[in-house]
Amino acid sequence: MGNVRPIEPLWTVEQVADFLQVPVKTLYQWRHHGYGPSGRRVGRYIRYRAEDVRAWVDSLDEQSA
Repeated sequence: MGNVRPIEPLWTVEQVADFLQVPVKTLYQWRHHGYGPSGRRVGRYIRYRAEDVRAWVDSLDEQSA
């Protein structure tokens, strides 16, 4: 049990938009077009894992290299 990672809280659409410095509307458009970080539906809300958002940003660096 010494290898258990703490669970980070899920990010809201607003938090992801703030992190990426884009409008909330842009995140919804990206999601509609299958672009952007992967989000999950939790009830009627979209939530993001911080590690998925960071990995998506890192993948942008790899694409431009």
